[in-house]
This record gives sequence, structure tokens and C-alpha cells, in this order.
Amino acid sequence: MTTPMTDGRRAESARRRERVLKALDTMLRGSGDITVSGLARAARVDRTFLYRHRDLLARVHAAAATPPEEGRVAAVSRASLQTDLANALERNKRLGSRVRQLEKCLSQSLGEAAWAESGLGAPADIDQLQRRITLLEQDLADTRGQLEERTEELDAARAANRELTRALNQRG
Repeated sequence: MTTPMTDGRRAESARRRERVLKALDTMLRGSGDITVSGLARAARVDRTFLYRHRDLLARVHAAAATPPEEGRVAAVSRASLQTDLANALERNKRLGSRVRQLEKCLSQSLGEAAWAESGLGAPADIDQLQRRITLLEQDLADTRGQLEERTEELDAARAANRELTRALNQRG
């Protein structure tokens, strides 16, 4: 004994099943890719409907695996495969370059660490010493600039003093 609700659900499931089969036939005659998502979209059903009905899912997978028929165009062309290959090769080059860069960086870091641990290298505070050297060099440059200015001022004062002395001597 079935209820009207159960009968309604069965009828709706049968209608969906028919839509899926019609959409699959249409896709087989067409030129597009056959996928579960594409078929579900074309049949206006949820993908879970296909996964719940194993026989329909098996038909979808079988149709996707079969080679294209005479009237059906292949979904993947030779040109698109060549483009994909060229892109993959270029990506491999970029990744290879990046790997070499990272290996070099790692090698330098490990080398510096080994050098520091061996005790043969410079002291650990070499960065601090180099900063101090830079600061002292800047101070030296500033001091030299001040010395040059004062030397120029002294030379100018001496020249003015000579002029005044000469002017006083000529008057007297």
C-alpha cells in the first residue's frame, strides 16, 4: 500500500531520470564535454541525484570515456594540448629557477651557520661593528667638512688682516 506522497516522489524521480537520459543523449550528439556537473546542469537536476542513482552515474562515466563519434567533435584539440604543454614547460622552468634560488639561499645560510659554529669566522657581533664603522666614517666626513669651512674662514680672516695691516702701514 502506497501513499500519494510516495507515489508523487516516485513520479518526480522518474521525470528527473527521463530528463537526465534525454540530456545525456543530447550531449552525446553534441560537441561538448560530458561531465557529471554539465549533465546535471543540462537536465536541471542536482548532482547528488546522479550520485544516488548508480546506473545513471555509470552511463555518464561510460559516455565520457567513449571516444567521440563521427558527428561529435573532440572536446580537446591538438592546439589546446600543445598550449597546455607549452604552459606546463614554462611553469617547470620557473619552478626550476625558483628551486635553484632557494637551494642557493639555503646553502649560504647553512655555510654561514657552519662557519660561525666552527669558531673560524668573525665574531657574532660583526654587524654591530660594521654599523659602528659606518657611523664613525660619517662623523669623520662631517668633521672634515667643518675643518674645511673653518680653514676657509681662517684664510679669509688672514687675508682681511693683511689688507688692514697694509692699509695702516700706507697711511702712516
